[in-house]
Amino acid sequence: MANLRNIPPIDDLLAQKQVQEFCQVYNREFVLSKLREAVVLTRERLKASPGDFTREMLQEMILEQTQVLLAESASGTMREVINASGVVLHTNLGRAPLGLRALDYLQDMAAQYNNLEMDLASGERGSRYIHVEDLLVQLTGAEAALVVNNNAAAVLLTLMTLGQGQEVVVSRGQLVEIGGAFRIPEVMKLSGAHLVEVGTTNKTYISDYEQAINEETALLFAAHTSNYRIVGFTREVALEELVDLGRRRGIPVVQDLGSGILLDLSAAGLKDEPTVQESVAAGADVVTFSGDKLLGGPQAGIIVGKKEYIERMKKNQLTRALRVDKMTIAALEGTLLEYLLGDPWQGIPVIRMLTLSAQELEQRAQNLSVKLKEQLGSTELIADIYVVPVEDMVGGGAYPVHRLSGFGVAIRFQENCLEAVARQLRLMDPAVIARRQDDAMLISVRTLLEQDDDKLVQALIKAMGSIQ
Repeated sequence: MANLRNIPPIDDLLAQKQVQEFCQVYNREFVLSKLREAVVLTRERLKASPGDFTREMLQEMILEQTQVLLAESASGTMREVINASGVVLHTNLGRAPLGLRALDYLQDMAAQYNNLEMDLASGERGSRYIHVEDLLVQLTGAEAALVVNNNAAAVLLTLMTLGQGQEVVVSRGQLVEIGGAFRIPEVMKLSGAHLVEVGTTNKTYISDYEQAINEETALLFAAHTSNYRIVGFTREVALEELVDLGRRRGIPVVQDLGSGILLDLSAAGLKDEPTVQESVAAGADVVTFSGDKLLGGPQAGIIVGKKEYIERMKKNQLTRALRVDKMTIAALEGTLLEYLLGDPWQGIPVIRMLTLSAQELEQRAQNLSVKLKEQLGSTELIADIYVVPVEDMVGGGAYPVHRLSGFGVAIRFQENCLEAVARQLRLMDPAVIARRQDDAMLISVRTLLEQDDDKLVQALIKAMGSIQ
């Protein structure tokens, strides 16, 4: 392996002028680590494909590779993505994009000091939760509220605080699993609560709950099956029935709504998703839900309910480990203020996307189609560009059987290059995630933000240019 012996030592590489220039831009240790990584990659390349390389040639290869590695690392791994998939709450793409009010709050509070935990009137230490608790109380009708870092944490904290060492009664049809293998039975076990299953997968009656209650029962737990539906020969207990039983027997009722929503979207055809206000009004003692799904805010686990139970959770030592930071609170406060003072139908991107009319979507698709034809129509790789009806999805574990009728732009390519173009689009900055339909690339306009059209066109031009 003569070529391997021609690889320059690290000290010799560090002495090169180009590496010294790297060190003026980047931290020296960072440069050194990437230089070593480049040497390893070069060594592996030589083992896989031996050739006649001189020391000078190998040095140049290593320095070029180092420059690439530095650039890749310095740019970070998170990138902007244009969501052309038609999945509104795309978990892999960060779920809900924030509204402008939330972004303004986030930028202001993250860039400077703020009163996160200071009572400015008294000058004493305050609570970080007051910034969102009053807003949540006003919006939901609950007595109190608490925010932790996600809904799984909210469920865990609730069960640990109110059910640890005791029994929690749940219908078998509600033993849900969501993404990342988060399972209600496993969370119960982790919390120290003892799961008591009642009913069957498809049918549970109020009598099943009542027969399971004993002196060890701490909670009656209801999980809204937001990410699946059981249809056909079914029976489930209404929340109001469960609350009535809980009150008669002196047992709190907890409901995990999962996605959580503050607006009634039935006028847009989106039904079967109870609002948080409805659950609170029905008498649930504690309700948990996510902040970054149908609410349209940052990732958070929101807990609302009776003050006595929320106060107990605040005092739980686990709350400290699950607490949210200033950025989450700022983004959530801005989002909630949009609901309270602004126009959430327009100001919350997720709500706007879900309620767009067919006419609006078709017009947007027509406009985008014209723009794409003007910019790409003469390109040899393009066979056709046309508007098509599409079925979009809510995503995020919400409305699992519901499809959103909409419109998109289909791009048909020549020479079977669809996959190559799709791959190049994923590597762009911003990246583009579209979907495939009938051997064409489908751009769903529902999930495109207002500023995405021109970026999308430029990304397509670059992607096709790279494979021609």
